[in-house]
Amino acid sequence: MLATIRDKIDNLNKPRHSLGRLENLAEQLCLIQQTLSPTLSHPSHLLLGADHGIEREGVSVSPREVTWQQMVNFTRGGGGVNMLCRQHHFNLHIVDMGVDHDFDGVSGILDRKIAYGTADFLYEPAMTEEQMARAIDTGAELVDSCHQTGCNILCIGEMGIGNTSPSSIWMSEMGRLPLDECIGAGSGLNDAGIAHKREVLHAAVNRYRENHSSEDIETLIRYFGGFEMVAAIGAMLRAAELHMAVMVDGFIMSACMLAASHLYPSVLDYAIFGHCGDESGHRKMLDLMGAQPLLNLGLRLGEGTGALCAYPIIESSVRMINEMNDFDHANITKYF
Repeated sequence: MLATIRDKIDNLNKPRHSLGRLENLAEQLCLIQQTLSPTLSHPSHLLLGADHGIEREGVSVSPREVTWQQMVNFTRGGGGVNMLCRQHHFNLHIVDMGVDHDFDGVSGILDRKIAYGTADFLYEPAMTEEQMARAIDTGAELVDSCHQTGCNILCIGEMGIGNTSPSSIWMSEMGRLPLDECIGAGSGLNDAGIAHKREVLHAAVNRYRENHSSEDIETLIRYFGGFEMVAAIGAMLRAAELHMAVMVDGFIMSACMLAASHLYPSVLDYAIFGHCGDESGHRKMLDLMGAQPLLNLGLRLGEGTGALCAYPIIESSVRMINEMNDFDHANITKYF
């Protein structure tokens, strides 16, 4: 089928490869959907929220109550993710995977709470095997619900103070990179804060390595991950099974895709990387997956905002392959 797709793209009335990444995206979407005329239908955004035990160690400049406060803000339409979902007509699903707060009386948040935040992985695994299985299954269930509405392109974002810490560790262990190269400022740590974060994460990794191997990917995911991150992995894998495109956001969601790809490498065929973020190490993480992000806007908000910003480019690729004339129909001499 690949040869047929490329023949169609190459015979659109333009010089070969002159639309660059749009041609690559169109080819990818054709392969995902197994058609020469791909569509974008009922785009959906999963906003997954949870708290992290490691936040108690002072690895983030933001306190954990910001997680639940922002989740409530999202229900009122006031977040960056809300604005971009409105702009690009995404159905937004706000999901409590493990926020350290009771949302009783707050409408607009799906209750999938596994616990009130993960355990502190400086001292113990972030979650149990049963909790990890629940998070994976919940991510898959959420994708099934989107798919049943006709959705064929999914964006995933996160809200969880402290989640750059597990992302840095996953990147280091899975990518075999020095941990210091994977640790950044998160939501705005100063130099002293970054130094403290490094000390904490090195101590946690050293304790983990006493009894575990970096090759044990499932244990690595469970030991350091957040509930929202593991749910994202489940969502990515299920979306690939359903032949849905998966839009990947910044540092945290790229770490989730990296983890998903270590479980099932073919999931990368379904991934569209929206942007290269401002978090230290994101470019290196993308390189680990051979990813070419569509944008580089200096973003580090999370929530899925960078991926959402890239959506019009994906739309343009679909319009290109479906709406441009080929040389025969346009009565134009093929000039390459």
